Amino acid sequence: MDSSTFLLLAVPVLGMLCQVQALGTVSGLYGETVVVPCNEGAPPPEGLMFIKWKYERDDGTPGDLLVKQAHKQEATVQAESDYAERVAIAANSSLLISGGSLADQRVFTCMVVSTSNLLEYPVTVEIYKRPSSPEIIDKAKMLDRGKATVIGKCVGRDAHPAAELTWTRNGKPLVADGKAVVISSSVKMEPSTQLSTTFSTLQYTATKEDTGAAFACSAAHPLGSQVSAPEMFPIHYPTENLSLQVLPKGPVEEGDNVTLKCQADGNPPPVSFNFHLKGVQVLVEGSDTYTLAAITRDAAGQYKCSLVDNASMEAAHAIEVNYLDLSLSPTGKVLKKIGDKLNVTMEKNTSGHAKVSWTKDGKAAKAPAFERLTYADAGLYVCEVATGTLKRSLTFQLVVEGVPVITSLTKQRADRHKMLTCEAQGVPEPSFQWSVNGTEVESSYANGKATQRIRVEPATNLTVTCSVSNKLGEDARTINVSSLFKQKNQEKGVGDEGDDQSKLIVGVVVGLVVAAALVGIIYWIYMKKRQGTWNTNEKEVGTSEESKKLEEPTNNHHNP
Repeated sequence: MDSSTFLLLAVPVLGMLCQVQALGTVSGLYGETVVVPCNEGAPPPEGLMFIKWKYERDDGTPGDLLVKQAHKQEATVQAESDYAERVAIAANSSLLISGGSLADQRVFTCMVVSTSNLLEYPVTVEIYKRPSSPEIIDKAKMLDRGKATVIGKCVGRDAHPAAELTWTRNGKPLVADGKAVVISSSVKMEPSTQLSTTFSTLQYTATKEDTGAAFACSAAHPLGSQVSAPEMFPIHYPTENLSLQVLPKGPVEEGDNVTLKCQADGNPPPVSFNFHLKGVQVLVEGSDTYTLAAITRDAAGQYKCSLVDNASMEAAHAIEVNYLDLSLSPTGKVLKKIGDKLNVTMEKNTSGHAKVSWTKDGKAAKAPAFERLTYADAGLYVCEVATGTLKRSLTFQLVVEGVPVITSLTKQRADRHKMLTCEAQGVPEPSFQWSVNGTEVESSYANGKATQRIRVEPATNLTVTCSVSNKLGEDARTINVSSLFKQKNQEKGVGDEGDDQSKLIVGVVVGLVVAAALVGIIYWIYMKKRQGTWNTNEKEVGTSEESKKLEEPTNNHHNP
C-alpha cells in the first residue's frame, strides 16, 4: 500500500467528509490534446497534500488515472487502460489527455486533498471534429428542361457532431417542395472512429433560367460552416426562336463583305441551317453563318434562315446596300490659255441624299465655272460627294498659261542707290532681263505674278529696259532714270526749302548793295572825267552860263 492510498483510507478516520462540487464541462478537439482544468484552474488550497485524477468507466465505476504529491515534482500514473500512455498533469494541476477521441467523452474528476479538507471537481469532456470540406459527387452531365434529374450527392465526411448539409442555387438556399426540388439526407457513423458522415442528394427540375446557374452545397457545424465548389450544369431545351443578324452592324456599303448569322435559342444550339438568298436555298452544315462577299447594289433585298429539321421556324432580315457613283470632267492636269473658256461637269448617282462640296487648294470654294480664264483660276480643285458613310472625291489640276505682260515698272530712290521694280504676269514663270547691270535684291513668283527688284547706281541719265519672257512670248518696258550724282548736286544747290528762302532774301540784299556800290563807282568815274573838262574852256563857258542861271533865282528871290 503506497502513501496516497494510506492517506485516502485515513481520511474517514480523521473525520473529513468528501465534498463534491458542481459538474463542469470542457470541450476538446478530435486528435488534439484535451485540457481538463481542476477547479477551473484555481490555485490549490493551503495544506495541500496531494491531487488525484480519476475517470468514470463505461460501466459507471471509477478508475484511477494519476496522483501527484504536493512535495513531489512528478506524478504517479495509476491508469491501467490506454490512458496510461495518454495522460499527464500540468503545472496548474490540469489533466492533459493527448490524442483526444470520442471515447474521451466522459466525466473526469479532480480530487484535492489537504490537511483540512477533501474536495472533488467533476468535469464532463465533449469532443468536436469539423467535417472535411463538402464535395458534390455523382454529378449529372446535363439537365433536361422540365425533367426531374438528380444533380448530384453532397458529402460532409468525418464530423462530430454530424454536419448539416444545405443545397444552394446562386448562393441562395434551395427549399424542398417535393416537386421541382427534392432533397434526401442521411448520416452514417464509422464504428472505428465514431465519426459521422452526412449525405444529401438533390433532385432538381431545371428551366431555361437555370442556364449558367451555380449549384453548391454548404455544411453547417458548431466549429464553422464550409461550402463546396460551385457546379454549373448545361440545360438542354429545344429551339423556340430564331433570329437573323447582319454583320458587321451598321450601314452596308457596296463592296463590303456581309455575314449572315442565324441564331437559335435552343441548347445545345443547332449546328446546321438553311439560308435563303433571295429565293435560293443554301444548306450550311457545321456553322451558323453565311458570307456575301463584295456585296453589290443588286444584292439588296430580303434574306432568311431556317432550321434544317423544321423549315417552318425561320427568321428574316432586309439588307439595304448604299452606293455612290461619281464622275467629273475634266480630271487630272488641265492646261489652258488665259482667256479660254472651260466647262466643268460633275455627275453623281447615289442610294440616298448626297452632299456635294468643292475646295480649291484646300479651301472651300463654289462649283467652278470658267467663262474667261485668269491666272487666279489656276489651282487644285477637289469635288467631294458624301451620302451616309460613303464618300467619293475626284480632282483636277488647272494650269492657266499666257504670254508674259509687264504690269508695272517703277523706280524708287534709296540712300545711295535707286531701286527698280518690274512686275509682270505670265505662266510659265517668266524670266527677267535688264538693260543695265544691277544687283538683284528680290524675286518672287506666285499665282502667275512675277516680281523682280534690282539696285542700280547710275552715274549718268539712263533709259532702262525691263524684259520678260517665257516659252509663249515676251514683253518689255522702259523707264528713264536720272543720274544719281547730278541729282545730288541739284539738291545741294536748292537746299532745304526753309533755308533757301532766308538765303534768297540775304542774296537779294547783298545783290542790291553790290549794285549800288557799282553804280557809285561808275558815277565817281564819270565825275572824275567831268572835272578834267572844267579845267578847259568848256569849264569857263559852262561857268558863265551856269552863273547866269544861278543868279536868276537870286534875282527872283530878291524881287518878290
